[in-house]
Amino acid sequence: MLRLLFVCVENANRSQMAEAFARLHGADDVEAWSAGSRPSGRINPRAMASMAERGIDLAIHHSTGLDELDDRPFDAAITMGCGDACPSVRAQLREDWDIPDPRDMDPLAFAEVRDDLERRVVDLIHRLRRGSA
Repeated sequence: MLRLLFVCVENANRSQMAEAFARLHGADDVEAWSAGSRPSGRINPRAMASMAERGIDLAIHHSTGLDELDDRPFDAAITMGCGDACPSVRAQLREDWDIPDPRDMDPLAFAEVRDDLERRVVDLIHRLRRGSA
């Protein structure tokens, strides 16, 4: 079972979408989480709307902090290019994806970020399954 963590500041947009895509594309052998260094406490309604376009319901998610994670190690901890560090998170692989925060983007640009996240998540899962991450 692969354990993946996606981190951004507010845990309201990018990390939430990445978690949802990891659950979708990871099927039965991926456990996915997301967290924020300063969680907003809510999921951005624009992220919910963008993911709903893809048939994914983010309304069941909630914004969590890094301090709420269990202490088991992750196969990968991915940050979203926002300068977040997760020194207390144990992970075999750490990557920083330089992805702009879509919070204030128009719907088309927001969808481009969403689609980029999906491509990166699918690639990450494939690399980890092959052992070539």
